[in-house]
Amino acid sequence: MDRRTFVKATGVAGIAGLAGCSGGPSGGSTAEPTTESGGSDSGGEGGETTAAETTESDVAANVGMVYATGGLGDGSFNDQAQQGALQAEEELSISFNEAQPDEVAQFKTFQQQFAQSTDPNYDLICAIGFLQADALSQTSESYPDQNFMLVDSVVDAPNVASYTFKEHEGSYLAGLMASLLTTRDFSAGAGSTAGDSTSVGFVGGVESDLIKKFQAGFEAGVNAGSGDVDVLTNYVGGFNDVAGGKEAATAMYNSGADIVYHAAGNTGTGVFQAAQEQGKFAIGVDRDQSITKPSYADVILGSMVKRVDTAVYNAIESVVNDNFQGGSVVSLGLEQDGVALIEGDQLGSELPQDVTDEVASARESIIAGDISVPSTPQ
Repeated sequence: MDRRTFVKATGVAGIAGLAGCSGGPSGGSTAEPTTESGGSDSGGEGGETTAAETTESDVAANVGMVYATGGLGDGSFNDQAQQGALQAEEELSISFNEAQPDEVAQFKTFQQQFAQSTDPNYDLICAIGFLQADALSQTSESYPDQNFMLVDSVVDAPNVASYTFKEHEGSYLAGLMASLLTTRDFSAGAGSTAGDSTSVGFVGGVESDLIKKFQAGFEAGVNAGSGDVDVLTNYVGGFNDVAGGKEAATAMYNSGADIVYHAAGNTGTGVFQAAQEQGKFAIGVDRDQSITKPSYADVILGSMVKRVDTAVYNAIESVVNDNFQGGSVVSLGLEQDGVALIEGDQLGSELPQDVTDEVASARESIIAGDISVPSTPQ
């Protein structure tokens, strides 16, 4: 379990009293995320569990990770962020502790617990997810000497480095692929499309400007593939509602869609379940979900990968190298390999060559500036 302390929050009332304790958040047991769970379910309550005995001199930097709601084990956004920290632990000899909030109200508490810690003193606190922006605006002002990094939003503060992504660019490629496949008869794995289909689906988590970037790019790509294909859209309202994701996708499949793309964290697991049950297809997000959710690899055409791990690693590396740029905003798109459409591990080899060629061509055109992808739904 390396040098990490893992935290599973039990509610604001249960953790608020810890805010003045040294060492940052505690409570729960150290655990690795699984690729099939809806979130890591750690063991006992209340005790801090550390794995390896190290001294402060062994560590290049101490990092606190506050994940998005939905938890580790989502096979998507949070797990991707953790990969960046794990890479930094291995390559840069840093130590990191982790906190898993259950709800938005806990973000500020966990951020402040890390910032107040004296054993260790944290060189960087990573806030994962756009929903942390409001809390971080306050926390960063209260702790001006503490370095923070934020993923998926911007906090204009001299001690915060913000990392955003051009999700609409990668989502355009997902939409193009879906449109080209839904207008033909195609069968692979456990799914199939019917050439007379006139719709595909998009399932979002929380309706927000960020998730609408995924929707906007997807819709633009679908329209580029065929002007006769409509996009059915449903925002479930959360990133850890598997049942809600399944219900939304099932309704879309029953309405004639045969491919559904999700940008919904662990809620997307429900989309995969529905695709499998209906004999249709899905497109994953953030990580290659045909790998992280292998039970559904036979219906996952591909995934719109978002390199949150790169953002986390780069921020940690900047602290280790003593060149952290507070107040900076870094935007990562197709050109920077910040986003990409990855073909499914099981189904990728079965995709028609003309479809993969057209998607590859569109990628180059976006990078060259010949295709301008909207970031808001039209």
